[in-house]
Amino acid sequence: MALSTQRASAFLSSAAQLGPQQNHDVFLSFRGVDTRNSFVSHLYHELQHRGIKTFKDDPKLERGTTISSELFNAIEESRLAIIVLSPNYASSSWCLDELTKILQCMKSKGTILPVFYNVDPADVRTQRGNFGCAFTEYEERFRKDIEKVKRWRAALTEVANLSGLDSKNECERKLIEKIVEWVWRKVHHTLKLLDSTELVGLKFVSKQVDLLLAPDADDVRFIGIWGMGGIGKTTIAKLVHDSVGIHFEVSCFLANIREVSERGNLVDLQRKLLFPILKQQITHVWDEQSGTYFIKNCLCNKKVLLILDDVNDSCQLEKLVGEKDWFGKGSIIIITTRDERLLVKHDIHISYKVEALGDDDALELFSQNAFKKKIPDEGFWELSKSFVNYARGLPLALKLLGCLVYKRDQDEWKSELEKLRKNLEPKVFDLLKLSYDGLDEMNKNIFLDVAFFHKGKDKKQVIEILDRCGLCGCIGIDALVQKSLLTNISDNIVGMHDLIQEMAFEIVHRECPEEPGRRSRLCNHDDISHVFINNTATNKIQGIALRMGRLEKADWNCEAFSRMYNLKYLEFYNVIISSSPRRLPNSLRIIKWSGYPSRFLPPGFQPNFLISLEMRDNKLVRLWDGRKDLPNLKKMDLCYSENLTATPDFTGIPKLEQLKFERCENLVEIHPSIAFLKWLKYLNLNGCKNVKSLPREVEMDSLAYFSLESCSKVKTIPEFSGQMKNLSSLNLNETSIEKLPSSIGRLVGLTSLNIRDCKNLLGLPSAICNLKSLEWLNANGCSNIDKLPESLGEMECIEWLFLGGTAIRQVPWSIVRLKNLKYLDFGGCGSQLKYQRNGFVLDSLDGLLSLTRLDLSDCGLCEGDIPGDIGCLSSLVELKLSGNNFVSLPASIRCLSKLRLFRVNMCQRLQQLPHLPSNSTLDINTDNCTSLKMLSGLLKWSRNGEIEMYTFTLRSANCFGLVNNEGCDSLTLRMLRRFLQGFVGQLKIVIPGKKIPEWFSNQSVGDSLTVELPPDSCSTWIGIAFCAVFRENQTNPADDLSEFPCFRIDCSAGGEFLARSDTFKRGNVVSDHLWVIYVSREKLKRKCGQIKVLLETYYSQYSEWSPRKYCSSVKKCGLRLVLEQDVEELNQIMMDKSIITSTTTSPSNSADTQGQQRDVDDGADPKW
Repeated sequence: MALSTQRASAFLSSAAQLGPQQNHDVFLSFRGVDTRNSFVSHLYHELQHRGIKTFKDDPKLERGTTISSELFNAIEESRLAIIVLSPNYASSSWCLDELTKILQCMKSKGTILPVFYNVDPADVRTQRGNFGCAFTEYEERFRKDIEKVKRWRAALTEVANLSGLDSKNECERKLIEKIVEWVWRKVHHTLKLLDSTELVGLKFVSKQVDLLLAPDADDVRFIGIWGMGGIGKTTIAKLVHDSVGIHFEVSCFLANIREVSERGNLVDLQRKLLFPILKQQITHVWDEQSGTYFIKNCLCNKKVLLILDDVNDSCQLEKLVGEKDWFGKGSIIIITTRDERLLVKHDIHISYKVEALGDDDALELFSQNAFKKKIPDEGFWELSKSFVNYARGLPLALKLLGCLVYKRDQDEWKSELEKLRKNLEPKVFDLLKLSYDGLDEMNKNIFLDVAFFHKGKDKKQVIEILDRCGLCGCIGIDALVQKSLLTNISDNIVGMHDLIQEMAFEIVHRECPEEPGRRSRLCNHDDISHVFINNTATNKIQGIALRMGRLEKADWNCEAFSRMYNLKYLEFYNVIISSSPRRLPNSLRIIKWSGYPSRFLPPGFQPNFLISLEMRDNKLVRLWDGRKDLPNLKKMDLCYSENLTATPDFTGIPKLEQLKFERCENLVEIHPSIAFLKWLKYLNLNGCKNVKSLPREVEMDSLAYFSLESCSKVKTIPEFSGQMKNLSSLNLNETSIEKLPSSIGRLVGLTSLNIRDCKNLLGLPSAICNLKSLEWLNANGCSNIDKLPESLGEMECIEWLFLGGTAIRQVPWSIVRLKNLKYLDFGGCGSQLKYQRNGFVLDSLDGLLSLTRLDLSDCGLCEGDIPGDIGCLSSLVELKLSGNNFVSLPASIRCLSKLRLFRVNMCQRLQQLPHLPSNSTLDINTDNCTSLKMLSGLLKWSRNGEIEMYTFTLRSANCFGLVNNEGCDSLTLRMLRRFLQGFVGQLKIVIPGKKIPEWFSNQSVGDSLTVELPPDSCSTWIGIAFCAVFRENQTNPADDLSEFPCFRIDCSAGGEFLARSDTFKRGNVVSDHLWVIYVSREKLKRKCGQIKVLLETYYSQYSEWSPRKYCSSVKKCGLRLVLEQDVEELNQIMMDKSIITSTTTSPSNSADTQGQQRDVDDGADPKW
């Protein structure tokens, strides 16, 4: 069966995701009372003996867990299943559930083997005999769930119809041998290459190639392995041969086919292939025709593994492997090549491209050759990484470079590294150049142009440039990809391996080693400087590209341009050239010259072939006066041209597609011809703060992006003529517009509208609701918008709606029709209403099922203003309600099953939190909720031992009422106890407090302490709990903190980061607070022995964080190594506290107290 390359690729991608889950080769399903200690025991022993990983249900399963769940996971993680159907199999509902799951997971894979052990297959198929008796009982027992019984019957019928083995036909020993052989064939057709030192970094490759091989299939498979020279194709092929060759009647590896073929010795290869069969008769193969005859006639009935290494011509395939009918069933023919087209031409549809190694694998491969071990010697790590970085994942280069420095000292390493930086190592160059030498002249030029000018660029643009230079860009790039000289183009980017690029540089250098001016392409600083300083340019130069890492001045003679008659590509970046060019070659196709030194372009410059003019950050005042015809120009980028006052006349540039004038702050005049650029797709005038007027009307049929952001003097924008259906993004942020044109409703393709901080904008026109494709609307900060169109709900595609900081007081009812809305922001809408009686009105949220983020902070919301149906937001992840005036919150918040972030900070009237969902991650902020007294029902903990919480954060800075009511110690220990009752991961709490609870047995003054962790063999410890007293560092003469507006605390253990507090603004935490952390054993990464736990205070300035050694905000810290029994101790502590509380409770409250006590006994807290 032949797979297309695309299908194979998709299959491999899927297999790569599923592969790690297959922890077992085979799953054994059986009835224990019948076969556990007899047949199954013997079968399991033989499978294990053959190295087959087998899952067998036994007492090793943990007590207290759900057995069926464990078994179901094992089924999903197994490749094969053996079902031993014995007389009492059907009497076990677990066995029947297993069987149903097995069929669900594996029936389509052909990986189930039923074994009928002392039962008649017909009894299984029709549920007679013992099987019938079992189902009679089930039908009575499961009368309310008869569908389950029907599923079990169907499963037995289905498995009985599969091809299997019957114990009545075989003795037990023979039966077990047949089962093991069946499993062996299914499992061990795979590559077993993972322990080979030659396969460093190719473990994933081996899995993918394994999937393509399928040696147990009956069809003849031709498989291609292709990639650039030195990438590891031959290594993979050899290991395939060595690993699976024993399963074939004939196995042959034909190496270096290209070289052998060039010497005219193809007959020798044919003889090598035929020798295992013909032996002495090999002399009958005297030419290629006779060799072809014998191959066809001698191998057509043989199962053959044949590997053809380094094929470069279809003729070689025709003479050696021809057609599929030359070989017997199950044969596999593997071809390695650098040219994918060769595979396609020979109808080889199953192929695998070998990619470069990742950093870790590359270092290992290099080390194996440089040190004869997997890691570098001490003192050689950084040097080794430099060599590895140079090789860029190319296995051949890594091996050669490793061998180069083997048994040499550091000085010699440094010397060789310097040489490699200057000149490509000859052996690597000679190898890589083989692919280049095989190109025709056109593709050689394309290859060199890409290496010098277009690496990493957009494929479509590169093809266009190459076409304009008289080269067939599309065909050439495809050919170079197939030759592996260009890497696989992902996201439409043209890629090239660095070593390949270095090889291209060397090829051009060899055009004229003595004189750079006589080379075709220049990109080296010294070479380019030589040409301009000494004026040695010639018409040989086709392209110049100089990209400097930092700004550099160049005292050059620009007269050199006058001799570059064939110059097509010119790029200068970060180069300040002292003189202005009086001439530029009219042959230019591309100009990229940042910092162009002249006020105008040369007057005689008429580049009719020019495609792109990019001159950012230049000295230009104008490009030219009057009209200039540039019929091929498509892109003009003059961003950051501080002196530019006017755009050119666009009349003579009809094909312009991109115009960029961003941050041209003195630009005033926009030529009216801009309105008629029919092909213009992209127009960017961001930050042109002196532009006041634009054409009254624009008709740009192709325009897709139009931005006027920060054009602060623009008061009106053009009317849009026609539909302009291609316009998808309109950005008017921070302009002075007072209204949007009514024609905005014609922009039927608009997906993004930005009007942020348009302070003069008085409203949104009703026509905006005609924008059926709109997905993003940002009107944050439009402080004069006081209402929304009633038909807002007609914008059916809207996903992101930002209306924060507006004057909106009431939300239209139709908002609930926005089924695709994901983000809704009204934050700050109540800032003008804080002291008004009638606040922000939002009637309902029902229907917003896609909403993931809701911001209603600072909306002046009072008690009852939050819709009671907020719990219907089943997708909500973030809820921000900060700065409002409510006392309580709707109980339905507990239904927000996906909630991860909850903000109610600065809600100074809020008295208690509602029940919140117990999600895997929950981050709560109640800072400055000064009236908060109870965390009532904060978490609804599970009582079945299942894990529901992974990371929990509670930040309650300055919530003094909460601590006064609950007690600091009590609150801290309650939270810890809750978390430790079967939960793992991380807990972080910030609450007011001056004293570390005594429960933290190790305490220290300052910001660090040392603790001894138990060895890994100790199974009773589950994590560490840490507590610190901190406050903002107010004054410290040793270090001025006045310039640092924020601070945070980082916790590390043994030098490795563990946890980080939230960021606190200066002035927000001026009294003592507790920061409590719990980190599970898993998070400690198996640390053992003595470790130092350190709390460092970091202060921020301009978004950068730095530690301040003498300004620690941590006063004390405490730590406890948490053991399993500590959970019970905390339960007892809490119970004691509750009993003490109950004895001091008045009689009128005794009933409530008893109810609370029952909650404590059940593992719940009375106030939570």
